[in-house]
Amino acid sequence: MDEFVVWGVPGSPYVRAALLGLEEKKMRWRLAPLGMGENKSPAHLARHPFGRMPVVQHGDFRLYEAQAILRYLDKVGSGPRLTPDDPKAEARMNQLMGIADWYFLPQVSSAIVFQRVVAPRFGLPVDEEKIAAALPGARLCIAEVARLLGDQAFMAGDSLSLADLMLAPQVAFLADCAEGREMLDAHPDLAAWNRRMGERPSLQATTWERVAEKAAA
Repeated sequence: MDEFVVWGVPGSPYVRAALLGLEEKKMRWRLAPLGMGENKSPAHLARHPFGRMPVVQHGDFRLYEAQAILRYLDKVGSGPRLTPDDPKAEARMNQLMGIADWYFLPQVSSAIVFQRVVAPRFGLPVDEEKIAAALPGARLCIAEVARLLGDQAFMAGDSLSLADLMLAPQVAFLADCAEGREMLDAHPDLAAWNRRMGERPSLQATTWERVAEKAAA
């Protein structure tokens, strides 16, 4: 099978979600790294007119949007399917993927994780007021994801699904923040899920540092 080319910034949780799909489905990939802000460059806008990431190229097929990418990888890759067969479990997976996009990203990752983790790494100022304003919405997101997870091993049941791959990069980042650790401590089952996910080879192969090293090689 053709190697996948993935355009994106190392460390991006959405780029990592796509890489997790590639790792879990045992497919070859290489990162075409973008620098901070380069997603708005003319070259990248030609790949993704909305200036987001990731974008993947598979042979002569190009695709953007993380959910679409993950669903495609699940269809064309080998190994266990990452979409449940049971309609209710699939619906729960889809619900959690929507939560990751519509609520978790803006209320947790963009508002708190960017300020606490990303901004200091690039020498940018930290907006404490933005963090404080985001905390109620972030706590709601964490509580609802924890409620939907319950005491299951994975987000949609007993098996890994695309919802786990969408949420794992964002929750892992959140655990690097004091505010995030406090939230996760309040939801032990979600904290345990985060630890289990972090032990998977796919997560270990796609850390910010590992991906940056691979891109530079």
